[in-house]
Amino acid sequence: MKRNVFLFMLVLVIGILAACGAAENETSTGSDSEPTSGESKVLRVGTSADYAPFEFVDTAVSDDIIGFDIDLANMIAERLGYELQFTNSDFNSLIPGLQANKYDFVISGMTPTEERDKVVDFSEPYYETEQYLVSLKESNINSMEDLKGKVVGGQVSSIQLELAEGFADEYGFTVESRDLIPQLIQEMKNGRLDGAVIENIVSENYLAQNDDLAAFPVEVEEPDYKAVVFQEGSELKAEFDKVIKELIDEGKIEELKKKWFVVE
Repeated sequence: MKRNVFLFMLVLVIGILAACGAAENETSTGSDSEPTSGESKVLRVGTSADYAPFEFVDTAVSDDIIGFDIDLANMIAERLGYELQFTNSDFNSLIPGLQANKYDFVISGMTPTEERDKVVDFSEPYYETEQYLVSLKESNINSMEDLKGKVVGGQVSSIQLELAEGFADEYGFTVESRDLIPQLIQEMKNGRLDGAVIENIVSENYLAQNDDLAAFPVEVEEPDYKAVVFQEGSELKAEFDKVIKELIDEGKIEELKKKWFVVE
């Protein structure tokens, strides 16, 4: 009899402990998935930090990603009550990463295009951009006609690469791609590329640091814009659109241009 009572009590205690453990696990899971009152939600941000002055790393100062886009993203996040966690990736991996839910949004000097718009959503544009053909001064390339028989580069998956490919047959040059903008510059210096199509602001950044480079504008039919990139159907788009409009109206975007850009 005593042995039966002992076994009954043992089973009862084990059951109570198991129930407590399950309750603790449920509480812990809920705490991880939902921020408590007063906490900021962390958004995962994809960028390609080889695109000064929009996003880059100044290794002489720190390993932090800085630039126009980074300041803009932080400014938007502050107004909306978010914290940001940046990840540096190759430019051509950003949209696939967004589709795979690695990021909540991407900001990386990206321009909306018809093809991109099929798989992601874009914010209101925050900056209009132009394109340059960059080359070595000694090459005496001063117009698109001077590119006949030459090799022109562009960054992988960029609108600049598409632009170069669009002009290749008309002006008789071939096109090659590289993963990063610094690679395009170095390939010109090494004689493997004769020129490269690079955005004007980014080009000005390199022209200011390299006396051996020259550039001229590439004429296009439609202006190019930069925008923040989201997963299709993301609720963040409406929130970001509202703040971007506010920042433009308040002159905050112009302030960022003056801070980061070599020229207007």
